[in-house]
Amino acid sequence: MIFLYLFITFFEIGLFGFGGGYGMLSLIQHETVERWHWMTSSQFTDIVAISQMTPGPIGINSATYCGYQAVVNAGYSVPMGILGSFTATFALMLPSLILMILISKMFIKYMHTQTVQSVFIGLRPAVVGLLLAATLLLCTKENFSTPYEDIWQFSISVILFIATFVGTLVFKINPIKMIVMSAFAGLLLLY
Repeated sequence: MIFLYLFITFFEIGLFGFGGGYGMLSLIQHETVERWHWMTSSQFTDIVAISQMTPGPIGINSATYCGYQAVVNAGYSVPMGILGSFTATFALMLPSLILMILISKMFIKYMHTQTVQSVFIGLRPAVVGLLLAATLLLCTKENFSTPYEDIWQFSISVILFIATFVGTLVFKINPIKMIVMSAFAGLLLLY
């Protein structure tokens, strides 16, 4: 039964997840952690971290790992967890595949019309909102700690967050380099 719920859940996320993978993260977190309780917030944070480090789109990587984790946490075996990965990943990609096949010709023909342009103008704030929600979703005590639990980890986390933000936005440092430098700094300062 969990496979059906996985398919439906990730199909809906794929259908309404505008803004790419980062925009989907808040939807995935809401569904897998809050609605279905397939995993803990800490497990989801780990999944997001792994999804960012592995090659490929973060939304698809997250769906793959979440599908596996949900099935294994439900008490099924590892091979069934792999089937859960496949189910969640396929369900997430299916709406995009169907929509692209159906509208690709129509989009090219009508992309410069006022109606289509108005739709895109309306979607922009929604995409920004989803990306902001994904950012806030990751600002948890699992990622930053709290000043009351571990002031050192909290301080280092905030400094790395600010340094990464400034480095990518102001100094235009490649995000991959920022990830590697932040990981190295975290190892040195928090180990």
